[in-house]
Amino acid sequence: MCPSPDERVNLLDFTLPALIDWMRDELNEPKFRAVQLWQWLWRKMARDFEGMSDISRACRERLAQRARIQWPEVARTQESRDGTVKFLLRMEDGALVESVLIPSEARDGSRRWSQCLSSQVGCAMGCTFCATGKMGFARNLGMGEILGQILVAREHLGDTRPDWPVLRNLVFMGMGEPLLNWRAVRDALESLNDDRGLNFSPRRITVSTCGIRDGLRELGESGLAYLAVSLHAPNQALRQRIMPRAARWPLDELLAALAAYPLKTRERITFEYLLLGGVNDSPEHAAELARLVSRVRGKLNLIVFNPWDGSPWQAPSEERVLAFERALWERNITAIVRKSKGQDIAAACGQLRAAHAAGPAA
Repeated sequence: MCPSPDERVNLLDFTLPALIDWMRDELNEPKFRAVQLWQWLWRKMARDFEGMSDISRACRERLAQRARIQWPEVARTQESRDGTVKFLLRMEDGALVESVLIPSEARDGSRRWSQCLSSQVGCAMGCTFCATGKMGFARNLGMGEILGQILVAREHLGDTRPDWPVLRNLVFMGMGEPLLNWRAVRDALESLNDDRGLNFSPRRITVSTCGIRDGLRELGESGLAYLAVSLHAPNQALRQRIMPRAARWPLDELLAALAAYPLKTRERITFEYLLLGGVNDSPEHAAELARLVSRVRGKLNLIVFNPWDGSPWQAPSEERVLAFERALWERNITAIVRKSKGQDIAAACGQLRAAHAAGPAA
């Protein structure tokens, strides 16, 4: 008797080694068959078994009895005036997350895309400047739910050439703290790095964290992605005010861990610093920040605060932003003001808030 759809396993939840084991144990199929199936899932973005032409019909029929291919459901798609695209995605249990496609122009004039991925439903860190933090934490996303965001994005873009994709870069900077969901994020990174699947180089993947001790160590040891650190304050007292949970790991200890973080040749840690008007954007703060980050081989991304409903903060003036950037350069700190995209659809840094955006169920 065929099990009900809810009882069939979702193949997107399997890493390749786990899929090899499952195919062997459940279907008595060899390793090469599992690799073929893996390529259909991730390179050819198959959504059913019928079109898997190099897999025998008998095997496809047994797969259909025991397994399914379940992508996240697109509940809503919004496009910004600047071309940014935001997806509201519904998971099988009804949980909602947001994922964002950010456009850029390549040297040859063609359009390339980066995707901002979510790793949790909500976030437990509660940073005061982040709309996601106001949602609270519901649960972690599984590997298939994380990578499923990429499948949705590639289908939206018509991106069917894994050898030369238009989706070029991935940033774990969406909803949630990735290193608090390290097991699923690690599985996702290992699967991304596999050239038989989505085939993303670690140089094209960045994981952003506000600083989680164990996860930071494990990410560094893995070498699976570049590191970005949400700093946002140049001293412990201010960090405790605006990032109280992240500040439980004292700033000096965090910087010491970053100074010892394993980096490849020419690789640098990216520091993200959100400028809050009248809070952390003075010349004195810039001088303090310069002394702090000079201890680490890194670079600074300055991000102007993006407002959201109910936020206690405001953006600084352009004059204060440029003065802050200039003060860092004068102290030999590489700092760039990053222009936020997608503000008009609440898709910019710190604005993702799926539960607030959901409205009635679609």
